[in-house]
Amino acid sequence: MKEKRKRVLFFILGIGGICSLTGCGENSKLSLANPVEITFNEVSVHDPAIVKGEDGKYDIFGSHLAVAETKNLINWVQVNAGVKNNNPVIPNVFTEMKEAFEWAQTSTFWAPDVIRLQDGKYHMYYCNCQGSKPLSALGMAVSDKVAGPYKNVGILLKSGMDSKEPDEDGNLYQPAIDPNTVDPNVFYDKDGRLWMVYGSYSGGIFSKEMEAVTGLPLESGYGKKLLGGNHLRIEAPYILYNKDTDYYYLFLSFGGLDSDGGYNIRVSRSKNPDGPYKDSMGQDMVDCKGPDNTTFSDITAMKYGTKLMGNYKFLWKEGEEGEERKGYLSPGHNSCLYQEETGKYFIIYHTRFENSGEQHQVRVHQMFYNKDGWPVITPYRYTGETIGAYTEKSVAGEYKFINHGRSISEEMQESVLINLKSNGKITGEATGTWEFSGDNTITLQIEDKTYEGVVCMQYDDDGKKYVMTFTALCQETGEAVWGSGLKAFGSLK
Repeated sequence: MKEKRKRVLFFILGIGGICSLTGCGENSKLSLANPVEITFNEVSVHDPAIVKGEDGKYDIFGSHLAVAETKNLINWVQVNAGVKNNNPVIPNVFTEMKEAFEWAQTSTFWAPDVIRLQDGKYHMYYCNCQGSKPLSALGMAVSDKVAGPYKNVGILLKSGMDSKEPDEDGNLYQPAIDPNTVDPNVFYDKDGRLWMVYGSYSGGIFSKEMEAVTGLPLESGYGKKLLGGNHLRIEAPYILYNKDTDYYYLFLSFGGLDSDGGYNIRVSRSKNPDGPYKDSMGQDMVDCKGPDNTTFSDITAMKYGTKLMGNYKFLWKEGEEGEERKGYLSPGHNSCLYQEETGKYFIIYHTRFENSGEQHQVRVHQMFYNKDGWPVITPYRYTGETIGAYTEKSVAGEYKFINHGRSISEEMQESVLINLKSNGKITGEATGTWEFSGDNTITLQIEDKTYEGVVCMQYDDDGKKYVMTFTALCQETGEAVWGSGLKAFGSLK
């Protein structure tokens, strides 16, 4: 069948001369005579938390003591995988962390965070959890070097106590109200104060102020609740400050982390590091909690948080490279990075893939802020691109279009085709108008929704080509849309 198709196409090319594999027009060149090949070194680090090391490299730390490093955010080297003695990060791990393992009734770690504090040392905030219940320990270990070895300082918070022992607030522990003490993220605010945000499912997401030099809690107790309760499937808090917008952005993962769990990344923001945080629809996230006596009420959770990305797949179009493509499933548990030397923002997360079970890999995407001050994530992984000054003519054309919507579902959003016409109209599977302004700003009006975003030339690793992309967000509905141009470019220029 493929051979027959090729013969027909050669015949068309022979007659038409300038027609491509899919017809004529400005977007007719869907592939390159010399496909662009970029090699990636992949790693599997679940729940990757990024930190810049003393040698200028970046390290990511994840669950089960998985660690990897990179020089360029593109190619990674696995440093460790698995909780075992004689590992380079915590060499005598079962002795060093004996108290935490015993409290949480487990032999592994969950998602950590590593930060270099004012004392010049790297502080690892680790956590352990029994798994089927919020019996957890959150502690701190310290090292002179980012790669370790880390020495345990001790447990900072516990959860899951029975009635014989008071919880951290001195009360009877209640899992629907109190936090599961896992998933820590520690950060400095703009004034140099240190904060920790943490929590997963159970009673929600909490924040605590920490001592800026030692990294220890300033006060006892669980701290301040930011959102959640009654076991909503919300976890993996990460807070990033943007000096240009003067907002703190709280990133979260909603849904379940399995390939069919509907994991998706959402965001809210606040002028203060400890909230209150509001989504783009203006909703206070502290109101995001499940109904009393319920568990995992996704129908409640989905109403809150500005959704940045979920399950998606850019479909192959005849004439492109890469006919066999896999969709991305359950992307989440992200960390973020602001690169001072370049001014670039990045989001780092793990993702699963279509028809691949629970296999997962790390992905890094560049991130921008739209004219409303909300983050938007680029459609493709980072390969070194820098956003450029484009023209309206270079942006016009056919695109694969994805609307991430608001659902928490295993359903995968597959691309449809739209055309950004040179007359400002949008035609195809979605209709409306579009406007280009400045060097790289785009506004799309689709039906009754306005999406504000940016355009950026990126590498399509399935298509082996560079394409124009757009990423935009509707502030009123908290929905993100992506576009991947069909036209093939051989370089970023």
